[in-house]
Amino acid sequence: MPDITHEEWLRRAKALDLSGLHHIDGADEGGGGDVFAAVSPRDGQVLTQVADGGAKEVDAAVAAARRAFDSGPWPRLAPADRGRMLLRIADLLEERRAELALTVSLEMGKPITDAYDIELRAVITTFRWYGQLADKLHDESPHTAPDALALVTREPAGVVGAVVPWNFPLTLAGWKIAPALAAGCTVVLKPSENSPLSALLLGRIATEAGLPPGVLNVVNGDGPVAGRALGLHPGVDVLAFTGSTAVGRHFLHYSADSNLKRVWLELGGKSPNIVLPDAPDLEKAAATAAWGIFFNQGEMCTAPSRLLVHSSVAEQVTEAIVRRAHELRVGDPLDPTTEMGAMVGESHLERVLGHIGTGLEEGARLRAGGDRTAGGTGGSFLQPTVFDQVDPGMRLAREEIFGPVLSVLTFDDLDEAVRLANATEYGLAAGLWTSDLSTAHRVSRALKAGTVWVNCYEEGDLTVPFGGMKQSGNGRDKSVHALEKYTELKTTWIQL
Repeated sequence: MPDITHEEWLRRAKALDLSGLHHIDGADEGGGGDVFAAVSPRDGQVLTQVADGGAKEVDAAVAAARRAFDSGPWPRLAPADRGRMLLRIADLLEERRAELALTVSLEMGKPITDAYDIELRAVITTFRWYGQLADKLHDESPHTAPDALALVTREPAGVVGAVVPWNFPLTLAGWKIAPALAAGCTVVLKPSENSPLSALLLGRIATEAGLPPGVLNVVNGDGPVAGRALGLHPGVDVLAFTGSTAVGRHFLHYSADSNLKRVWLELGGKSPNIVLPDAPDLEKAAATAAWGIFFNQGEMCTAPSRLLVHSSVAEQVTEAIVRRAHELRVGDPLDPTTEMGAMVGESHLERVLGHIGTGLEEGARLRAGGDRTAGGTGGSFLQPTVFDQVDPGMRLAREEIFGPVLSVLTFDDLDEAVRLANATEYGLAAGLWTSDLSTAHRVSRALKAGTVWVNCYEEGDLTVPFGGMKQSGNGRDKSVHALEKYTELKTTWIQL
């Protein structure tokens, strides 16, 4: 991040011009006049009023995307031309990086350093990667008898509805928008009502880059209203959703009740992080476990919220994490020295505190945190929290908390560790720490998770897919495989 002081970020925040208007068909729209307040979790202050969309606004956005797909230039451009447009968007995102990072930090509480260095790096890299990939895909021509020619082509699927959450409002939007655009689709994005401002700015920047009207539309609104309207809309061909498992079920129902649109889901997680006694570096394993659960205030679907540690080293590893929890700097997200910012809002903070209370009632031992912090700021701040003596049947070990709350469970042998790791309805991610290559391979294969990190956590790049198993969803974001969600396979058989 550039050398910008806390005072300078505060000054920029006061001067920031935040628009809450929908972005439909290449222009900002106010909708029907209904609004809701965008409240910053750092101090509880209203940032701006946001246009509150419903079925009418969703209809307008889908109609614009439909026109752009059916008769506009975008799907008919050469792939290289689409790629150059994505690269142009990436360049403009880079130019506006500080403004975008500040908007993300203000609206959802992420530390400004993380917003600038991690969130913006990820979304810029995503647009660049798919921009570079756009003209490097290949169709197929299978071998046939001499009197026939067979062609297998990938065609853009049509209008894509994308519904994304607030924890990584730009990264997760980019993971859906960029491959959909590269494939030739048009998009209607519905951001979370907790983080609409950065998504709206992304939509305007894409238009400024020269993206044709209607190709990317952004509609604000509540999930049960605007999200439902998008899920039920017969003009939407594909629906891509990241969020909770409960809401993911709704989108499957919406598909069944409308046009059987394809629905791709990236849902919740209760990810295990297994530490074996032969871990190459127990201190590093503990430091990474602490970083993983406290990063982004624990508001991550992949957060390693269940630490499964061998009983022989459990106290050593847990004590190192507890020390880190006490040392972690929690405070104003606009302070570059802050390591953990605010929870996304007061209602979510109360929900996480309810989970902590349940853990205490069920008999888990609180080793660190467990209460509010940064009192007097008006913000929604929580102490980094660690529980040990957690039983596998406790809600702490079963339910996704989506906060900086670690549950430590112990095991005595490898088979028990694998059983504990897989004893969840989720299957998004997992971690494993061992020095034995054979153990790494065998356990990774046994874990029911879409991603397994060995001797690290949250590593990777755009070349590898991301997604879950079981009730963590289907389909994959990132990599060339993401394009499979936004294309249709067509067979053409020519009798010669």
